[in-house]
Amino acid sequence: MKLVIVDTGCANISSVRFAIERLGYEVAVSDQAETIKSADKVFLPGVGAAAAAMEQIRNKKLDTLLPELTQPVLGICLGMQLMTRFSEEGQADCLNLIDTEVRRMQVGDKRLPHMGWNQVTPECNSPLFRDIEAKSYFYFVHSFAVALGEHTLASCDYGGRFSASIGQENFYGVQFHPERSGPVGAKLLQNFIQYCE
Repeated sequence: MKLVIVDTGCANISSVRFAIERLGYEVAVSDQAETIKSADKVFLPGVGAAAAAMEQIRNKKLDTLLPELTQPVLGICLGMQLMTRFSEEGQADCLNLIDTEVRRMQVGDKRLPHMGWNQVTPECNSPLFRDIEAKSYFYFVHSFAVALGEHTLASCDYGGRFSASIGQENFYGVQFHPERSGPVGAKLLQNFIQYCE
């Protein structure tokens, strides 16, 4: 099984790499087209602001490569948001892999960012959440989110419900950090590696 983490230049890649290695897999980190294209599974992590991240992705010409991938790709946190059409954060045109968009969270008198542990409820029978109990806790850090819609795989509630996970065809995304979510996060990464197609 060849696993590759995309080196976008906008992520703390080591924590994702260590989480995958703890599952017993070798994983490469690369921004090279041939290495990414030859992977069985691809991880797209990201932290920071969408506009700056997209600029780095365009500079590396990953904006043309990533939409061509036919193997399963998992976007994590900002990586998930970059999979959408558009992010309100910096008015950024994104990769358009999943037909939805990212908006600033409207949370009433709660504080942003939404940071810490929160419960996630699967909304469909996605292999990503295989054998993960509804209302399991995952770790979040974000101020922007995807609304519930046809591509929602799981939801979360923080001043209103939003997509904790989205997917379309071979592209999957999670708003939370599985690599920081303990055993249940490890299970989700294992599910992606084993079961997502």
